[in-house]
Amino acid sequence: MNQYNFKNNILRLKVKKAPLIFRAIIFFCASAFFVLPVIGVIFDIAFGGSLNIGHFIGVGVFYVIGFYVLRVFLWNTYGNETIEILENKIIYEANYGWFKGGRTEMEITSPAYSFKSVGYEEDNEAVLVISSENAQMESVVKMPIDEIKALLRILDPVLV
Repeated sequence: MNQYNFKNNILRLKVKKAPLIFRAIIFFCASAFFVLPVIGVIFDIAFGGSLNIGHFIGVGVFYVIGFYVLRVFLWNTYGNETIEILENKIIYEANYGWFKGGRTEMEITSPAYSFKSVGYEEDNEAVLVISSENAQMESVVKMPIDEIKALLRILDPVLV
């Protein structure tokens, strides 16, 4: 099964799902970062404490960390990248499943498609690189090098 889909000048790169046990642990940690601080504040107030600014700061810090861990879980479960290749620009957007990341646009004149090896050498994985004389964009989705080469033949038929 390919990790990419190229149709109507829109390239979708899908993240290979992480193992279920890893995703379960990450989801449990994200849930704990959201629930446990609130339970701690409730117990503190129930046992005679008073609500103070420290509670809000603590809950806020844990919520920020929990949001980051939730993003990692969503990326490893539903993550994909959408790259829209137009005549003079490329529009990139990361999709986490439940929400989308920031949309970035890159002006291009004549795009060059290549790949960059990532990770351990024996993994044979790489990311897609789209570059122009004034800008460069690297994908985050790791794919097998053979699959990237097949994608490069679709994107730029001049490449061998």
